[in-house]
Amino acid sequence: MKATIWHNPKCSKSRATLAILQERDGVEVEVVEYLKNPPAREKLAQLYADAGMSPAQGLRLSGTDAKDRGLPEADADTVLDAMAADSRLIERPLVETEKGVRLCRPVEKVEEIL
Repeated sequence: MKATIWHNPKCSKSRATLAILQERDGVEVEVVEYLKNPPAREKLAQLYADAGMSPAQGLRLSGTDAKDRGLPEADADTVLDAMAADSRLIERPLVETEKGVRLCRPVEKVEEIL
């Protein structure tokens, strides 16, 4: 099974999720440091749709100006545009496998798609 993680190595939840993926037999892990290589707007839209969540639910509030910009209440297109322009607004870690996509907060949510 292939798993892609949109990862921030400075984030403890992201590191813990990556460790779960790497320890699992039969999982080929692709690590994307999304702050260096941000996903395209279309990819973000697909990830949130596949996770069954709105872009606003995937918005990082801590350490960002998302609240000041009114993004938690904004429509999906506005949030996606903001995330595409500033990848710091993307909550992490997002993990995609053939079984689905999860925002792994808490980290154990990754088990749902393994």
